[in-house]
Amino acid sequence: MRRLPLPPAPRARSGDLQSPSATPLALQTATGSRQHFNTHELSRRSLLQRSALATGACAGFGLAERLFPLFAAPDAEPHPLAPRAPHFAPRAKRVIMVFLTGGMSHMDSFDPKPALAKRHGEKFGRGALTASPWAHTQRGQCGIQTTDLFPHLNGGVDDLCVIRSMTGDHNEHFEATLHMHTGSQGAALSGIRAWVSYGLGTENPNLPSNVVFCKDKPYAGSQVWDSNFLPAYHQGVCITPGNDPIPHLKPNADNPRALQDKELAMLQRLNEHHRATRPHDGELAARMLSFRTAQSLETIAPDLLDLRKEPDFMLRQYGVERGDNKSFAWQTLVARRMAESGVRFIELIDTGASGNWDAHGNIKSHAGLAKKVDQPVAALIRDLKDRGMLDDTLVMFTTEFGRSPDGTNGGRNHHCRAFTCWRAGGGVKPGLTYGATDDIGHTVADKPVHVHDFHATILHLLGLDHERLIYPHAGRDFRLTDVFGNVVREVMA
Repeated sequence: MRRLPLPPAPRARSGDLQSPSATPLALQTATGSRQHFNTHELSRRSLLQRSALATGACAGFGLAERLFPLFAAPDAEPHPLAPRAPHFAPRAKRVIMVFLTGGMSHMDSFDPKPALAKRHGEKFGRGALTASPWAHTQRGQCGIQTTDLFPHLNGGVDDLCVIRSMTGDHNEHFEATLHMHTGSQGAALSGIRAWVSYGLGTENPNLPSNVVFCKDKPYAGSQVWDSNFLPAYHQGVCITPGNDPIPHLKPNADNPRALQDKELAMLQRLNEHHRATRPHDGELAARMLSFRTAQSLETIAPDLLDLRKEPDFMLRQYGVERGDNKSFAWQTLVARRMAESGVRFIELIDTGASGNWDAHGNIKSHAGLAKKVDQPVAALIRDLKDRGMLDDTLVMFTTEFGRSPDGTNGGRNHHCRAFTCWRAGGGVKPGLTYGATDDIGHTVADKPVHVHDFHATILHLLGLDHERLIYPHAGRDFRLTDVFGNVVREVMA
């Protein structure tokens, strides 16, 4: 498979987030390459006053007393991730994105096609039309037809806005995964999470604004959450489920906290002196910020990632076993806790570049993959709704492309011409289907929604005009949607 080259790695990236205690002091001095970044003049002390939501959420975990000094520490410099005013009133404040790697089949899930059963075995393309192995029926009060593949999500279909007319430009996993995340035509560019962080900043300076849960890397690897040419503050921080979700989070036993604090204070003074001679070096400032964020994570993250205080009914709702720290259910519940604590954009990637939804030989393999995500995602929507957070939290369920109506050996092939995604909350109309494919799910028959339109609509729901959210780089103004994209207003509540 052809792999695109990685972008040149800057010498200092905020996404390479590690505890300050993990690296020898001499290696922690920040260096970087030239980068321009403008931000509002907002100190960390001012940010505390304007971030009641983040402080309140931390208080819910019993952390406010321990975190107050981190917010209020004297700092004359503006915080680079300080909240920014949107272009207009937003409908959503944060995003939780579920990405199904490999290409989920639309006609076997949220766009059932009875005609395939009638025409099963009929020669089509390079193979034959294949009926879905799952029955379908109308669900909920809205009457949306879905198959039996996602029984838990079917129970909450009245909260979903199902877009059945998605279309993209790439039929290969690598390019299509980048396309869905960055809007690019095959090259590695800044991802949507980084763009949202750049446009809106964060609600909690003690946590990253851009987080991705990823047990195994998807196609295109870490390029999916790279900030690329955007300032490195907006780089995605990858959390790997397991016993060490954030590397080197715990301070070294032979380096007491009091001693570490003195070392870091000295390091901060050295870095500030170094930066004073390089006032336009955004990468340098980003690296310094990553140390401060990592220091606060040592205090916050252990409690945030620890579900021992979650009640039994909540664990049962998500399908989390006591002591579990790896499952997709665990990741989904922690994602809710992060959203509640002020993280702006969270992505959950269900599988890696193998053992995924790429069912060329047996479409029935979708059953096990669906079972892994079905209950947790349905619980997430219900949980957000119960907490009053669904109205301003946009939940997305997407994939890089769909599957073809034809195939061989009971499977289906890649298909970017037509596929399905859905959204919930965050200002979208619940219980709605938008667009349609033909009777076998091969082509879009009504109201096509290109990936660029999908991105433009997400930004609009967050109060950002995709034509005004630009960043100058290499002699031109870049946008997430390039020179394309139309906001799909019909899906908005």
